[in-house]
Parts: sequence; structure tokens; C-alpha cells
Amino acid sequence: MAFYTAMTDQPRDRTDDSLIALRRILRATELYSRNLAQASGLTPAQLRVLQILASQGGSATPKALAQRMGVAQATVTSLVDKIVSRGMATRMRSEADRRQTNVVLNPSGQEAVIAAPDALQQRYVRAFEKLKDWEQAQLLASLERVAAMLDADDIDAAPVLTTGEIKMGDRLT
Repeated sequence: MAFYTAMTDQPRDRTDDSLIALRRILRATELYSRNLAQASGLTPAQLRVLQILASQGGSATPKALAQRMGVAQATVTSLVDKIVSRGMATRMRSEADRRQTNVVLNPSGQEAVIAAPDALQQRYVRAFEKLKDWEQAQLLASLERVAAMLDADDIDAAPVLTTGEIKMGDRLT
């Protein structure tokens, strides 16, 4: 089915249509990030750390957080630094292994998790999981192809839809 421009009866270029779709995705992500920042003062990646801590009984190691988010431990360290500085979590030495540090959710962090708006990625996950297996595979292949087209295959990225500043080493902040 061809889409036509309003001014002519000429079909629109698929390249333009693909760029429009990509821009809509980026814009939705930007708007969600802005709404989240206004509602809670957090980035989506920071909220995800708090959500993981809440789902893990309120405590996890930085290594476990990094593994769960699919990012480097240095990325998690930066995220944890920010939520600790805001009083939403604390670092505590493990009682079982004094060499290990745990990140512990504080009451204000728990409140932020409860009060945060529905995460964009949670809406995506619900819709994605309703797709048939072949549709999921097709969509995943297409998204991976887009990432490759943008030379983004090797960028450190968590399963968190976010935009904004990227620090050295392409770390999520």
C-alpha cells in the first residue's frame, strides 16, 4: 500500500517514511524521558536501577545490576552514584563478604519507583509480548538491522528506552 503526499498524487519515498517512523520513536522516547524527569527527577536508566533493586528485595551488588541491565559495571557505578547522591539508595558493605558492596534501596527510592509514570519500555514490552513468535522475530531482526545501519551494534545499551547525553565510552547515564 503506497502512501501519497498531500500536494501530489506521487507516492512518498519509503526512505522518508522510514525516517519519519524512526523520528517518531525517538520523539516518544524524548517525551517520556522529559515526563519522567518532571515527575520524579530521574532518568529512565536511574529509575530502572531503582526498579531492579525493588524487585530484588531492596538490595543488589553493582555487578548483579550491570548483568541484569546488560551494561558495563562502570555504567552502573555512574547510575548508582547519582541515585545515592539523591538519597534514594545507599552503598553498604556486605556482611557475608566485606570486600563486596551492596546497593540498598532507601524509602525515598522505593517511593520514586511507586510514583514513577508507566515506563515507555513497559508499554513496549506488553505490546511486544502480545505479538506472535514470528512477528517478534521479524521485528527484532528489523530493529537489529536498523542498529547496524546506524553503526550502533557495539554501543553499550541497557533495555531502557532513553535519550540524552552520552558520556565517554557510550555509557548510559
